[in-house]
Amino acid sequence: MSFGNSILTYTFVENQLMAGNSFGSLFKLTTFGESHGEAIGGIIDGCPSGLTIDFEAVNNEMQRRKPGQSNITTQRKEEDEVTFLSGIFEGKTTGTPIGFTIKNTNQKSKDYSHIKEVYRPSHADFTYYKKYGHRDYRGGGRTSARETTCRVAAGAIAKQLIKDIKITAFVSSVGDININQPYQDLDFSKIESNKVRCPDEVTANKMIAKIEAIKKEGDTIGGNVMCVIQNVPIGLGEPVFDKLHAQLGKAMLSINAVKGFEYGSGLCSTQMKGSEHNDLFNKDGSTKTNLSGGIQGGISNGMDIYFRVAFKPVATIMQKQQTLDTNGNIIEMQGKGRHDPCVVPRAVPIVEAMTALVLADFTLLQKTNKI
Repeated sequence: MSFGNSILTYTFVENQLMAGNSFGSLFKLTTFGESHGEAIGGIIDGCPSGLTIDFEAVNNEMQRRKPGQSNITTQRKEEDEVTFLSGIFEGKTTGTPIGFTIKNTNQKSKDYSHIKEVYRPSHADFTYYKKYGHRDYRGGGRTSARETTCRVAAGAIAKQLIKDIKITAFVSSVGDININQPYQDLDFSKIESNKVRCPDEVTANKMIAKIEAIKKEGDTIGGNVMCVIQNVPIGLGEPVFDKLHAQLGKAMLSINAVKGFEYGSGLCSTQMKGSEHNDLFNKDGSTKTNLSGGIQGGISNGMDIYFRVAFKPVATIMQKQQTLDTNGNIIEMQGKGRHDPCVVPRAVPIVEAMTALVLADFTLLQKTNKI
């Protein structure tokens, strides 16, 4: 009996240790690496064989996320070129695990020597140390958003697996500056035409000015990324705990700096009556309105899925603040190094990538539900 309990305990602990670095069920991504290590990378397990990989499309996604894009992003310079080590032969997936690495080439670890014995406010320094008893303080180690580079690489593969589904994310707000139009009225082709990735030119210019002003103050600002998913087949999502919106929410909340997720009518629905909120059917099964956000009962209904992801201001600011050191003293510190004054422009491809991972996983799961 004791031996059996030991096996159960070991299995549970082993699964828990592995789970935190992996995402997905059938289409599964496991990532590794730290911000200032030699490389970061991942393993994609469960990708079907015979998928022709568009490497240029993968590189394009990496370029959208990489640092040093403009004066309103971190000035760290990384090419973020993906090297595929396995699972792809002659341009096609083989059905075996796809291993990949991305080299870190522009680390400046000395920029973080001042926080070796300091816990930065609103960072994971304190919690990581208390959890593990040891931490990599260089750029935040594994807590750094540098890790999301691996997600974008995997998401680029997932997008190609579900190529008929269109995923579009964009910046919908920075601070108190918002797009005041429904997404249906926006021209998505303009998203990449400006450095803040907002499809409305007038609003984009206001956002950029806001970020530049905040940066000069040595401060940071938050914002929202909106994502629209079109051409979604009916039936994606699993009852009861693996609802489509639940997994999308988990995916988004796993991204660094995310503070909130809402889909469809979201929090506004709390102010409505049922007679106002119900989406009435058309004869073809579509609905006259889409306050459900394309998901009912946790399953896609064929309408557009849309959601918003709220990002907090970046925690590292170039101003003096009171904080705690490892000896229990309250001291004064000031941020140093290269940091985004606003994370949302570079978060756009990350949101798309995590969306693609969720939909790729559910697409494969759906194939198991029918003969």
